[in-house]
Amino acid sequence: MEDVKIEDVIKIEDIIKQENLVFSKTKNLTDKTMSFCPGCGHGVAHRITMEVLEEMGISEDTIGIAPVGCSVLAYEFMNIDMQQAAHGRAPAVATGLKRVYPDKYVFTYQGDGDLAAIGTGETIHACNRGENIVIIFVNNGIYGMTGGQMAPTTLAGMKTSTSPYGRDVETMGAPLKITEVVALLPGTCYVTRQSVHTPGNVRKAKKAIRKAFENQKAKKGLSFIEIVSNCNSGWKMTPVDSNKWMEENMFPFYPLGDIKDEFKLLQK
Repeated sequence: MEDVKIEDVIKIEDIIKQENLVFSKTKNLTDKTMSFCPGCGHGVAHRITMEVLEEMGISEDTIGIAPVGCSVLAYEFMNIDMQQAAHGRAPAVATGLKRVYPDKYVFTYQGDGDLAAIGTGETIHACNRGENIVIIFVNNGIYGMTGGQMAPTTLAGMKTSTSPYGRDVETMGAPLKITEVVALLPGTCYVTRQSVHTPGNVRKAKKAIRKAFENQKAKKGLSFIEIVSNCNSGWKMTPVDSNKWMEENMFPFYPLGDIKDEFKLLQK
């Protein structure tokens, strides 16, 4: 019997490990431990976005823009080319980058206080122009990092540090459904609202992100993905309770699913 070399045994072990591999972290995430609050949806949103880039083989050709707030932590974890923007200005920076580097994939990663308040103008006009970029918008209905203040997306009656008795619609206005607003604009080709609080919803959100980057590859215009998430720290709840509260309160006002898909309509 021929002698078995140690190198051959190692190769066989490697093959077995690969066959039994269930999950492997994408190379597009750094090795730093994520510093988001336990139970926060940002970490999952980061992971599936970076997985999409790796699976599409476009990691080296992608530029991400994240502004201020919890989104700014993306620079610590996303192992791709990143560019910081002033609070609310990510769509404007993304516009400039995409026009200078039209062959690059460009996306923004923003929170609701950033995108729907300080950066409302930049958001609306980038969508209206139909810039060929992807906007990923995490909506937890509050300013998460800066003190838990009321945001444009804060629900009616919802308590925050600046609305301690609950949001009063009569004096503070109604919550802003910015995603429905941008869906009305001619420059948006795909507008959807997803979540990442269950495995099934994570799969749907990842599929939506993949579709958005495929749209950019095909030069179809702007794709806008809202991810409704929790903020258990800002909401003063446990992660489990915050997910339950989100299902019972956020989803009825911010229903999940596609809002606009221009090319699905054209196929009918």
